[in-house]
Amino acid sequence: MGVFVFLPLVLPLTAWPVARLAEGRLHPRAATRLLTAMAVVMAGCSTLCLALLMVVGTAQLPGNPLPDGWSDPEVRASVPHDEIAGRAAIPALVAVAVLGGRTLHRHRRVTRQARRALAGLPGRTVAVLPDRTPYAYALPDRIVVTTALLDGLAPGERRALFAHERAHLAARHHRHLLAVHLAARANPFLRPLRTAVVYTAERWADEEAARSVADRRTVARAIGRAALLSTGTPAPTLAALAGTGPVPRRVAALLGPAPVAHSRPATFTAAGLAVWGAAAGTLVSAMSSANSAVTLFLVLHASTPL
Repeated sequence: MGVFVFLPLVLPLTAWPVARLAEGRLHPRAATRLLTAMAVVMAGCSTLCLALLMVVGTAQLPGNPLPDGWSDPEVRASVPHDEIAGRAAIPALVAVAVLGGRTLHRHRRVTRQARRALAGLPGRTVAVLPDRTPYAYALPDRIVVTTALLDGLAPGERRALFAHERAHLAARHHRHLLAVHLAARANPFLRPLRTAVVYTAERWADEEAARSVADRRTVARAIGRAALLSTGTPAPTLAALAGTGPVPRRVAALLGPAPVAHSRPATFTAAGLAVWGAAAGTLVSAMSSANSAVTLFLVLHASTPL
């Protein structure tokens, strides 16, 4: 495997410049999809390489249930600094599993509790709660908003709010948010992608709301006013009008012209560099992890007697 097994662990460092370019230069819809796919692939590749390193490290421990041949010098020679890397991978992989499990558990718990609380309310897609705490967010299948927030918005701003939340439902933004949160748990270097997707998903919903109400300034006012009133969302993997993302940037973007969606951005532009940078990093990560997995399989197969 050589150094290839370590590449997917550090390649997510390229996420920072890619995220900066994508969130500022690509259409929010394209940026959300691109960065989510990049985060998922890179997180999967880094987790796979941790598992490969753990196999080598575990095989050296006394009393392990693995075949004796897996601890042969030929197997250990496939990983540079096998004693340190192999043993360090064990707690790292355990931490990935624990953190990812906690994120999934919290998301499901909050969603389940919210659905249970809304079970008796009328309306299948929108639930208006008589609550003095102003907030609004989108569950995977329902919009939740309180009367306190609605009372603080003008009629046009209310239409923008509902259009924004409907955009979250239609595009299934909770899936993107959950995916990038899990990816950031798997590899901390992917946190810039998580932050970027939180922003671009909101920008995507902002643009859909602006298109729906045909007034970008009204949507900008709704976001700004809701940000002053709102207390956020119960979980970071749920989408909200003003609970996530840098609100001043979103308002400034809405006060400007609508972004243009390019099917194929030119290579030597900021948008093109974002796309090609994401594609290159993802491809190298996938190829490195695949090479490491195949190499270790062949080495273990050769070292294990039939």
